[in-house]
Amino acid sequence: MPRPFRLRTVIACALALCLTLAFTANASAFQATLRVVGQGNEVLSEGLVKTKTASIKTSPNATCFGSGTGGSGKAVSVPGNTALGLLAQGAQTVKGLAPLSISDHFSFGIALCGVGKSVAKGKASWFLKINHKGAAVSGNKAKIKAGDEILWDLAPSYPYPEELVVSAPQQATPGVPFAVHVYAYNEKGKHRPVQGAAVTGAIGPTDKNGKVMITLTEPTALIAGLGDDIPSAAAPVCLGSQCPVGS
Repeated sequence: MPRPFRLRTVIACALALCLTLAFTANASAFQATLRVVGQGNEVLSEGLVKTKTASIKTSPNATCFGSGTGGSGKAVSVPGNTALGLLAQGAQTVKGLAPLSISDHFSFGIALCGVGKSVAKGKASWFLKINHKGAAVSGNKAKIKAGDEILWDLAPSYPYPEELVVSAPQQATPGVPFAVHVYAYNEKGKHRPVQGAAVTGAIGPTDKNGKVMITLTEPTALIAGLGDDIPSAAAPVCLGSQCPVGS
């Protein structure tokens, strides 16, 4: 084979490889919703985060699983397309999520002990849900995709609390009542109507069908809460062209 042709072939293959790697890198980056509910059901984060492979330093003090279970102190690389990778990215951009206290002591994966000031103690532990369903693997192995909803909740004990979800119209008319429903999702991702939940702007709690009527005079982000259940994500309701700030 003539030398010039072989050289052109090598250059063409190199360019193709570079384009493939660039496309792969771009394709691997996406956005997913990160919700973090810390100690006392305090919402630490709720919004879109762009995925990216992250390096996290493990901590010898991450001993929430018992004495001697702390991290090695070494840094670990966490893929961006995982629930822990998304949390790591969030910790770099969202106030209150840093530092992450993690341990590489276990063979099953990276263990999470603390997010900011919310640290698991006693019977408490971090509960991971993806699209309202509990994850069966550790956060660094739980794969996610664009548009997923990832929830990290500092549960006070096991069995884990249910997650509340508000179903409401995106648009409403000022002064005109509209129906809102609240559902509770268990660890398996199954849901049921919730009675007795308090919803932003509602005069009373939800009925046995999880329903309550609400009348708004200004754009509002509706949130439902009930006891130790995980509070719902904010459901923004716009009035005409006016929407809640941040929605």
